[in-house]
Amino acid sequence: MSVDTLVQPSFAIEVESPWQRFWNRGGWWKAVLAAAVYLGLYLGAGKVTDLLFGSYIDRSDPLSSAAGVFFGVAFPILIGSVLLLVFAASLKWLPELFGRQPIKGRGWMWIAPVVVVTAAVMRFLGTDFDHFTLGTTLTVFATGLLIGFAEEVLTRGIAVDLLRRAGYGERSVMVLSSLVFALLHTSNLLGGQAAATVLTTVGFTFFFGIAMYLVMRVTGSIVWAILLHAITDPTTMLATGGIDATTVQVSPLVHLAGTSIYVYAVLGLVAICAVGGRVGQSRGAARRSAVA
Repeated sequence: MSVDTLVQPSFAIEVESPWQRFWNRGGWWKAVLAAAVYLGLYLGAGKVTDLLFGSYIDRSDPLSSAAGVFFGVAFPILIGSVLLLVFAASLKWLPELFGRQPIKGRGWMWIAPVVVVTAAVMRFLGTDFDHFTLGTTLTVFATGLLIGFAEEVLTRGIAVDLLRRAGYGERSVMVLSSLVFALLHTSNLLGGQAAATVLTTVGFTFFFGIAMYLVMRVTGSIVWAILLHAITDPTTMLATGGIDATTVQVSPLVHLAGTSIYVYAVLGLVAICAVGGRVGQSRGAARRSAVA
């Protein structure tokens, strides 16, 4: 007589480390902490880069050469991007950050990517590329991709995830993550920019951050927010000849593209009123609820 043996399946229970447990519980102040640490490391990387490669950087004309753009702008962001990936990997968040969004968007949110692309195309068409070498132009666009990656992963990725894990509704997630994004740009004061210019930049980036949140929601992926962000900064830098400052004569088309800031502001105010829903998180497992 043979007796069948019932083998019970075994399940490996993943145990959180104290490091993972701390971040997995989320919270607005942890989003601020992550952004502050990133900013400190980014600024530190910039100082080291200045010491090692300062001879390549022309602070009076940051787009004067490909090497100046790379070492003056791109290289510290590249280091920051790597650190963000290491941080997310240490928490095992990479599949979550780059995966499908757990809450869908609404049709009206498509206004955001349309405005971003339209403004970028106008700036591109209105740019005097004779002012730059081909190497500089290509380096600026590569830098834009790094900027889009780092800033979106930090604010629409890590910060949004931390806020969702703490149980915030999507309106609060959108506003708080955009505020973190905007406040990052106050660091421009350390570079000697005028307070009025920095204040204008902070206001624009807050509403632009809301637009990027809407892009992420309606496309279902942070990847599209990264890519649309990646065409915004380089077209702005090339069209104006500087970083958060205008150093060349701009065309009427570029001036027209500049009015997009008012569209972002109106869209942002509409979003603050219209966005709803909630994505709860418990130890990394999403609990989906009502869709905005």
